[in-house]
Amino acid sequence: MIILTRVDHRLLHGQVAFSWTQSLGADCILIANDDVPTNDIRKTTIKLAKPQGVKLVIKTIEDSIHALKSGVTDKYKLFIVVESIEDAYKLAESYPEITKVNLGGIKAKEGTKMIGKAVNVLPAEEELLKKMVAKGIAVDIRQVPSDKKVAVEDVL
Repeated sequence: MIILTRVDHRLLHGQVAFSWTQSLGADCILIANDDVPTNDIRKTTIKLAKPQGVKLVIKTIEDSIHALKSGVTDKYKLFIVVESIEDAYKLAESYPEITKVNLGGIKAKEGTKMIGKAVNVLPAEEELLKKMVAKGIAVDIRQVPSDKKVAVEDVL
């Protein structure tokens, strides 16, 4: 069962590993990213941040979709972490059981607008967020679980 999908450009770090995993009661973290599975430095860094007693799985976006559809993840309380809104959108498009997306950290780059603390989006990403909301996906902005939820449609 998917508890939450989070967009965070840092992927797995203290905030995600401890605050979110504990708050959600997750027993498995899926890092869905096309770079990390083949990038040994990033993979090692992510493995170091894994909380004790929680399973960590690192897969490409395509392999993540395949694993979700196959049912192999059904036995877990799954917390999915992706690096970008585009990746979250791809997962949600392919796997409708993704009903909640949290925007936690998206770094500023040229052309982005800030829509929340540490959340910066490009116009194309805004459109993807609007599509997700239109499909009934609850998209919120929160750095940590104790922050007040801000619905993305209220800031777009």
